[in-house]
Amino acid sequence: MSYAARRRRQRRTKGGVGRVLLVFLALIVVAAGGAAAAGAGWVMSVADGANLDDLDQVDPGTTSVVYAADGTRLGFLRGSTLREVIATKAMSPLVREATVAVEDRRFYQHKGVDVEGVFRAATRNITSGGNVEGASTLEMQLIRNLWTQDTSGSIERKIREAKLAQQLEDMHPGRKGKEWVLTKYLNSVPYGNAKNGLEIKGVEAASRIYFEKPASKLTLAQAAMIAGLPQAPSQYNPYLHPTSTLKRRNEVIDRMADQGMVTQRSAARAKASGLGVKDGRYYVSGREQAFVDYVRTELVKRYGRKVVNEGGLKVYTTIDLKKQQQARASLAKNVTPLGGPSGAVVSLEPDTGDIETMATTAQYGQNKYNLITQGERQPGSTFKIMVLMAALREGIDPDKTTYVSRSGETLLTSAETGGEPWAPKTYGGDSGGSMTIRKATLKSDNSVYAKLGLDVGPENVVKAAKDMGVTSPLKPYPSISLGSQTVTPLEMARAYATIANGGKKIVPRAITKVVFPDGKVERPQRVRAKRTFEPGVASEATSIMADNVKGGTGTKAQLPDCPAAGKTGTTDKEVDAWFNGFTRGMVTTVWVGHATGNVSMPGMQGGGVPAQTWHDYMAVAKGGSCGPFRTAPFSGTAGHGKWARGGSSDKDAASTADDDSTGSTEGGSTAAGDDAAAGTRASDDDGSQDPYPADSYESAPQDPPN
Repeated sequence: MSYAARRRRQRRTKGGVGRVLLVFLALIVVAAGGAAAAGAGWVMSVADGANLDDLDQVDPGTTSVVYAADGTRLGFLRGSTLREVIATKAMSPLVREATVAVEDRRFYQHKGVDVEGVFRAATRNITSGGNVEGASTLEMQLIRNLWTQDTSGSIERKIREAKLAQQLEDMHPGRKGKEWVLTKYLNSVPYGNAKNGLEIKGVEAASRIYFEKPASKLTLAQAAMIAGLPQAPSQYNPYLHPTSTLKRRNEVIDRMADQGMVTQRSAARAKASGLGVKDGRYYVSGREQAFVDYVRTELVKRYGRKVVNEGGLKVYTTIDLKKQQQARASLAKNVTPLGGPSGAVVSLEPDTGDIETMATTAQYGQNKYNLITQGERQPGSTFKIMVLMAALREGIDPDKTTYVSRSGETLLTSAETGGEPWAPKTYGGDSGGSMTIRKATLKSDNSVYAKLGLDVGPENVVKAAKDMGVTSPLKPYPSISLGSQTVTPLEMARAYATIANGGKKIVPRAITKVVFPDGKVERPQRVRAKRTFEPGVASEATSIMADNVKGGTGTKAQLPDCPAAGKTGTTDKEVDAWFNGFTRGMVTTVWVGHATGNVSMPGMQGGGVPAQTWHDYMAVAKGGSCGPFRTAPFSGTAGHGKWARGGSSDKDAASTADDDSTGSTEGGSTAAGDDAAAGTRASDDDGSQDPYPADSYESAPQDPPN
């Protein structure tokens, strides 16, 4: 016979058949109000069918909790039940004593079934002619709560509970076993419902909800009130029936005094106090709720809603609370004073994808809308970097390839577009003349980038964007080169991280590890990086964007003693303004706009408020992320597409400018997808954005910061 089989037999027979039979027969009397309904053989057959080894323990559900990178608790992932499991030492001795006093006064003397209590209850039931007193011990209640969940009130239920309770006592013998049972009971028994309707289970949740304190700090009156609830949680709900609750609490206090657990004087003082019940917000309040909800969404994808809400997970995340404060301070300084627009800052560690910052000025709690992960906006000229990456990938040398900037030049005829000709405009209608791709990036010239996009091919621009990490749907329209389609700030940060880390597409990571109640540790979001661009391509793009911060449209983003690279972006009618940039070890995207729609912000440019916000934040948050950029050799040749004028150097380009050049063009982002003639957003028949927006522009280059 195996060890397990021997243990099962021992649990079935331990205690003697005579004692068990006597108890079971008495239980029949209790359940039947004095009229025994069956013989001993039937009792034993019911009892013999009850075996704890054959039952699975029910998980009562435990509220999951989320922590920041430094271990600070951010908040809870609430389901339908509020429950925290705590150790014995975290429970006030008063609540433990009160529970024993009112639920099972001979708890420390009996062996799972209180024979004396059974016969006392039987006598009272027979005398009264009804079922006025039960005889369930804490072990029996625990069996019902965590194993059988049988609340039928039948004779069979009581027989099985008694048998299983004795087996539980055998499994956890002695004083330590009693402590185990009591702690298990206090961690799982129902204590009613909070005002928001959520069920409260366990003494810690009850203490937090009713008295806004941990269970270790309960007073005598508070402990007695909580201990009195399990008998009838609805009837004694302190929010709905305070008079009944007060009466029940005082009964518990009297029992404690009668059993010598507290003095009569202490009992009198406790009974004289009011309930003092509060509407605890412990499980409702939290920090960084937008980020916590984002984490919840990622967890549900992996584990399902029930496990996330009630699985008792401890979730450790990447968010840096200090950087969150620094980001909000920068937004408060630069964006909030403007009155109308909102602002958003998101930062990633480019090698791991760790989301370190996710901060906005918007009030997330009002509509649960996360601007950073849900805010799909046109990126304008920040998307020109995707065109640049596509060109570099094809071996087009940005210093040997020139284009002629002509504002309003027809690039696609009516026959080619199937509608109006496509003739992108530059800032102020100026034409920049002949210039290299590098110079066109620093000037954020729409005409040049529209032509470069056509030469590279819109489908290759889409591919480059996807290989950089953009996940939003993209269509290979020519205007994609000018940022006419929509993406989120998180996607843009991810895309620029591909350049910052040397050409590897990373997956943004919010969760570093998940610890389950049994101690098991999982890492559902491991670092994932896939090379999608050669290091030389990323290095060359970094060089151009570093030049842009030094002397292009992004000069307000310059950091003292810390190399920075980035690109500005402003969409049509100044609806959205961006700055995307990075140091060696930190990528940050700043977006400014109206969260509720496409509202013009006159005078707003990517090289202005967004670049300044980026600077102010990164100046204090960059930490050890500074250092020389990653470098790798890039080998390319002059481009010879339809619109290219290959062969000129950047120096030569300035002297070969066409006669129609009227000065600098612009510098930041681009297209917004508005119809220039009608002044409204144009669209295709399928409702998507116009593939050929006519009026795209950016701001002029900014002066260096003081």
